[in-house]
Amino acid sequence: MTGYDADFLGLGVPLPVPPGEVRVLHYTHFSVLLDPVRRLAAATVCAVDGAALLALPRSGRWRLDDRVAAGEQAGAELYARNPLDRGHLVRRLDPVWGDAETAARANRDTFRYPNAAPQVNRFNQSKELWNGLEDHVLAYAAAYDHRIVVQTGPVFGADDPPYRGVRIPRLFWKVVAWVGPGDVLRSTAFVLDQTPQLDDARLSEITAQALARDDIPPLGPFRTYQVPVPDVAALTRLDLGPLPRADVLAGPHVTPAGSRPTDITVQRLPRARAWSEIRTPAEITLP
Repeated sequence: MTGYDADFLGLGVPLPVPPGEVRVLHYTHFSVLLDPVRRLAAATVCAVDGAALLALPRSGRWRLDDRVAAGEQAGAELYARNPLDRGHLVRRLDPVWGDAETAARANRDTFRYPNAAPQVNRFNQSKELWNGLEDHVLAYAAAYDHRIVVQTGPVFGADDPPYRGVRIPRLFWKVVAWVGPGDVLRSTAFVLDQTPQLDDARLSEITAQALARDDIPPLGPFRTYQVPVPDVAALTRLDLGPLPRADVLAGPHVTPAGSRPTDITVQRLPRARAWSEIRTPAEITLP
């Protein structure tokens, strides 16, 4: 498997460069940078050819990747007998393109545990929005080329609560890149927050109580923000190459369409003052 092609857009979008050691795992049309200490992906990168996507049914069984030690990836034991979802980082639909055999292989590849992350399993409108961001950006980019590159991963925080040997991220990020008019690279970024909307003292209290019972740490409903790409680089300490400079929000007259984040989010994440909470695709800014 050759994995993600850095020249897929024709303008050179390399894999992110993490601050620490990772295991680089290549799959069909995507690659995963697995953090062996956190046992989750630091980043995933997927090439999406919207003109060649195949609508294959959901089929696959979650499996460990035998190219790395079992102790370096969070497997079935993390998700057993609890309400956690195995959240696809590379969305199942995104790499499923090309000829039928290649698309089927890509479909199966998305069910490897290095491509999973623990997320809230309760269905809500914001979760549906997060899962459909690629579709919205792809529809916008289709006017030019039908191709996008999607980078996704968790934000590893020092205060992420431990559960069954894995620290559970409360923030996730996504950066989408495409080629815009004039063959110019464009990008935009999003952050998903599954932190309960509680003040720090109360959150610490109920987290400790849950972990003492071997329950999952408290997680809140999804909130999705469109954010400056440099904020994702700062939060994750990933080198995102040319993507921060290609940010559609970097223009002097660009105003995000969403609403201001809550005071609790702003207090916990000072960068959120410049973020825009989005609840529908219509609020995504793609100038």
